[in-house]
Amino acid sequence: MISFQNVSKNYYNASNHAALVDVNFKIVPREFISIVGRSGAGKSTLIKLLIGEEQPSKGRVIFGHYDVGNLKPKQLPELRRHIGVVFQDFKLLSTKTAYENVAFALEVAGRPQREIDDLVEEALDLVDLADKAENFVHELSGGEKQRVAIARAMVNRPDVIVADEPTGNLDPFNSLGIINLLQQINQMGTTVLLATHNKEIVNQLGRRVILLENGRVMRDVEKGKYSLD
Repeated sequence: MISFQNVSKNYYNASNHAALVDVNFKIVPREFISIVGRSGAGKSTLIKLLIGEEQPSKGRVIFGHYDVGNLKPKQLPELRRHIGVVFQDFKLLSTKTAYENVAFALEVAGRPQREIDDLVEEALDLVDLADKAENFVHELSGGEKQRVAIARAMVNRPDVIVADEPTGNLDPFNSLGIINLLQQINQMGTTVLLATHNKEIVNQLGRRVILLENGRVMRDVEKGKYSLD
């Protein structure tokens, strides 16, 4: 379970910006949740708090048995093995093949080569890119790059996938394919947290929607719509 308990995040700079203010919500395993709101509403900050990239100024972020804000740096890799992250700009290594991009984190972690081969094959099969395993990044379309990024996020068989604007650089056809893939992953038992500006996608999903506005949760609705009203 994921729980944000009275979470606030302040950035002390020229603007003394409050990115999140008294945020409270819980996410249970196997949910599919859309986090929506205008640019600057706090979606990216929320994700950074969940993966331990930032610490809350107030409150607690709980992931399973982890109190994320109190983890030491050496404990973060263990947390992140349970969370797969997908970004808008893919963040793939341009000098590596699809296979090598998916395998990279496993290699850094020192996993045995046979295990790496099995896990990468499974992940590329999941995203329907087994035939592109030896293709370099520049040989892939935008949709294929995002599928490789999803395979990389899934290769550790995480409990949660966090997708931060995963369709932001894609055309409608490829966007639909990525959302269908995330729904498939959710149906396999993985919790999916989707941060997006795309109203059409959120409204078609008809799943739980959390609306952020000026760092506050303004609406949390089961089977919701993307509405800023």
